[in-house]
Amino acid sequence: MLRIFFTGVAMGAADVVPGVSGGTIAFISGIYQRLLDAIRAAPAALMILFQEGITEAWRKMDANFLLVLAAGILLSVASLARLISWVLVHYPTCLWGFFFGLILASFVYLALQVRWNPLPLILLVLGAAAAILVGEIRPGTVEPTPLIIFGSGALAICAMILPGISGSFILLVLGMYPAVLAAIKNFDLIFIALFAAGCGLGLLGFSHILGYLLHRFRDPVLSLLTGFLAGSLLMVWPWQRALDSYVKDDGTTVVLQAENVLPATYALETQQDPYTLMVIGLAILGVVCVFLLSRLGTPQPDNHH
Repeated sequence: MLRIFFTGVAMGAADVVPGVSGGTIAFISGIYQRLLDAIRAAPAALMILFQEGITEAWRKMDANFLLVLAAGILLSVASLARLISWVLVHYPTCLWGFFFGLILASFVYLALQVRWNPLPLILLVLGAAAAILVGEIRPGTVEPTPLIIFGSGALAICAMILPGISGSFILLVLGMYPAVLAAIKNFDLIFIALFAAGCGLGLLGFSHILGYLLHRFRDPVLSLLTGFLAGSLLMVWPWQRALDSYVKDDGTTVVLQAENVLPATYALETQQDPYTLMVIGLAILGVVCVFLLSRLGTPQPDNHH
């Protein structure tokens, strides 16, 4: 249970940052299938609650596992939202360096789970192309009405449980990321409740589809997700030159479009320290973290039979 809690903490930390997926963390730590199964069991557990009582319903839903994991995620999001926001403003290259290492190692880990033949290879390329296209979408700005908050929660949670697609990046594209982060930091309970309700509905629906696909078409699905990870590496490249940006009321700059550059070019154009050695060191730390997570994790169940 302690391992599950810390996996939750890692998932929460990943989900706060645009470009990094909590689903990736769940997969490499070996709890992914168990998480999907527990979520999918929720409607059946509700029926059992009325027929056989709370004990049987609790067991059916694997509620101990879900509660411990959720506690880790919520603690992480609540405590790290402020810290990660600060690091993103003051030391962005270092943070992206760490997540670049995480995603690179996750890509290798996921690729090793697939039995490669022509179809998975085609899906790998399509997945990478899709992630790159999503990365090119300019973040929009929308008015956070109750319906928009609910809908963005449902959409973001689907991305969050997919290895390789970042829910917080989807929120950024929708223009909802700053609003969600502000609501968490300010404990805006009405906003959080609406967003959580959207997440709950999206999670219940999407987990059934994803669970079915993973059971029936494991290699094609994993190869597509591996492609998503490969494409998202471009999004989290540490040194980026802003092509289009605007300054918010609080003085922080929001980058709408950027291109990847080398550390020397970054230093020349931004007049900022690229922290090259520190970024490389943190990327290696990210790789080590994935290795340790996969060593600590339980093996993924084999669905080939």
